[in-house]
Amino acid sequence: MSSIGWRVHGDGRRIEPGAVVAPGERLSWPRTVGIGLQHVVAMFGATILVPAITGFPASTTLFFSAVGTVLFLVVTGNRLPSYLGSSFAFIAPIFGAMASGGTSSAVGGILVTGVLLAVVGLVVHLAGSRWIDLVMPPVVTGTIVALIGLNLAPVAWGSCEEVVVDGQTLEQCDGVRGAPVTALVTLGAIILSTVLFRGMLGRLAILVGVVVGYVVAWLRGEVDLTQVEEAAWVGLPTFMAPTIDLAVLALFVPVVFVLVAENVGHVKSVAAMTGQDLDPLMGRALMADGMATTLAGVGGGSGTTTYAENIGVMAATKVYSTAAYWVAAGAALVLSMSPKFGALVGSVPVGVLGGAATLLYGMIGILGARIWVQNRVDFSDPVNLTTAAVALIVGIADYTWIAPGGLEFAGIALGTAAALGIYHLMRVVARWRGTTAEPASPASVPGGSELEG
Repeated sequence: MSSIGWRVHGDGRRIEPGAVVAPGERLSWPRTVGIGLQHVVAMFGATILVPAITGFPASTTLFFSAVGTVLFLVVTGNRLPSYLGSSFAFIAPIFGAMASGGTSSAVGGILVTGVLLAVVGLVVHLAGSRWIDLVMPPVVTGTIVALIGLNLAPVAWGSCEEVVVDGQTLEQCDGVRGAPVTALVTLGAIILSTVLFRGMLGRLAILVGVVVGYVVAWLRGEVDLTQVEEAAWVGLPTFMAPTIDLAVLALFVPVVFVLVAENVGHVKSVAAMTGQDLDPLMGRALMADGMATTLAGVGGGSGTTTYAENIGVMAATKVYSTAAYWVAAGAALVLSMSPKFGALVGSVPVGVLGGAATLLYGMIGILGARIWVQNRVDFSDPVNLTTAAVALIVGIADYTWIAPGGLEFAGIALGTAAALGIYHLMRVVARWRGTTAEPASPASVPGGSELEG
């Protein structure tokens, strides 16, 4: 028996011990809907936190997240289960672009990133993924992921500016500096939720912490619900046209490397859990994420990536059915049609965002190190050591170089260029001189991890 392209697994009600529901299978529709809603809950916290931090409309981001997930399922032939949520890798370049060119230039950067990722996916689909391993070995990929997260540390702490209110000059701060007590409560709630709760609630520790922090901020008078009260219950998301600004594009190019690593890691993870060979879908997955990110850039949404949170749901339920992701996409689409919901996300105060960002940005940095560990990067090799050492300092310290013509390249872009340039230059010279310390068979997986995990 089959329906809409999926075979019913067994009797549709239970999963035998040791068995899994394959991507092309499904349980009964009521159970499939229930699991799909679990996927919505799993992706929800991280997906809406990105627009809350960057100031993008939450409803718009959720809309393109839903549409992007559908696009991903179609492009991969309904064979690769995945939810496309907001990528944290875009936060730093978005801030940089908004500071110099405004929100529309940040949206333009997201669009260009999507196009580049789609091109990479097309090349992988036609030529195979071996070249990714050569251009982006684990030491380079891990370094780029790490420096993107650690470059955001000052954003979590926050900055202050003087504003005039009722004739008085006041200092207004964001991040942790804006409301340190609320930030501490939020961070503490996330930390405790991670170890106090089991199952789904434990995996939603960030969402739990944000809710706790929001309640505390409301009790302390830090929440402004004016826009929430004025917003309509039903309405279309707010769309924004992009502006292509050459001066900020260099900030977004490094994100392509991160998205490649995330997608490769996602495909490998699902393949390992289902026992299927999904490598032939690698190029399609990259193209699909690139197309979804491009579409988000066209309309003013956040860039997307495959979500590790949803891998957790699949691992817990043993259900890898793509049918559940169609349900999740549909539910997210419905949520995106509520301006009141978007206004509620926009009302999250700076202290809550600062507390959550302290952990999230640090996690991005540590996930870079995780890539090194998983791929057994040998730092006794001076090529690996030098590559990571220089690039990390350039990225964390936010080195800046203004090229002739006025184009400005900041820490993440320069750090990425340093990682790629130093590694390949030193490797070529070391092989030429016979001083190389690289192993005979380098690791074959460039990523193996998702940023949002």
